[in-house]
Amino acid sequence: MLGIGFLSQWLAWRVKLPAILFLLLAAIVLGPLTGVFRPDAMLGDLLFPLVSLAVALILFEGSMTLRFHELPGIGRAVRGLVSYGAIAALLLPALTARLIAELSWDVALLFGALTCVTGPTMIAPMLRTLRPNARIANTLRWEAIVIDPLGALFAVLIYEAIVSHQEGHTAGVFLATIDCGVLTGALAAWVLAGLLKRQLIPEYLQNFGVLATVLLAFSLSNAITRESGLLAVTIMGIALGNIRNVHIDDILDFKENLTTLLVSSLFILLAARLRWPLPDGMLWAGLAVFLVAQFLVRP
Repeated sequence: MLGIGFLSQWLAWRVKLPAILFLLLAAIVLGPLTGVFRPDAMLGDLLFPLVSLAVALILFEGSMTLRFHELPGIGRAVRGLVSYGAIAALLLPALTARLIAELSWDVALLFGALTCVTGPTMIAPMLRTLRPNARIANTLRWEAIVIDPLGALFAVLIYEAIVSHQEGHTAGVFLATIDCGVLTGALAAWVLAGLLKRQLIPEYLQNFGVLATVLLAFSLSNAITRESGLLAVTIMGIALGNIRNVHIDDILDFKENLTTLLVSSLFILLAARLRWPLPDGMLWAGLAVFLVAQFLVRP
């Protein structure tokens, strides 16, 4: 898997196209088309916990690159994209899935919550290849990283509403998830920043210590309130990246290299799980929903 990921990334670099394209094609060939690679058989019950930890590390690395001094020029656009823009990106695909794919409203809304996310796993490789100007790149990075945990919160909110059918309980779950994620992430960043400032962690152990702290904060937050871990690591990364007198350049370099490996592995693992052939009508319905989302909803 690592070899396929490396070759896909290298080929993308050579032809100057986003690596996601080659990672997905390789995974589809190895998984549903040939059956050579079967992630569920290889990893079993460990698959989704490992995917969750990988996403947490990717989000943390991306959020550490977000700087508050970037916001004066892009703050309005970012606020729009992660507020009413996020709601529109949830509701419009849900409506499209309901009308075109004829999904029930419950499933359509859950689909909208899952697809409203852009996420750093998608945006970071594209920015690396396309290289837009700084204002556009910063806007897309902020939106992708901030909206990722929001998408998870939306999915939890809608799922709880489907299961419980009690609005009060759902709102309580949503608020508890936000509170737990914010507090856990801020506390973890404060503790880690204090240790780094006082040089209580030797330089050769700093990457190890940060990695362990991120995974601990993610796991602890999820243990307290389900699905709050992604928000916790996002808050932790943003806070740590903006605290003064904390030198994180070496940590960022390490996390960037680790993220490249994790993104490659994630796309191969998840795309290889796709089923082929699709049920009758699903291919064309899915293509129609994609086209509407890509060329109408997203713009």
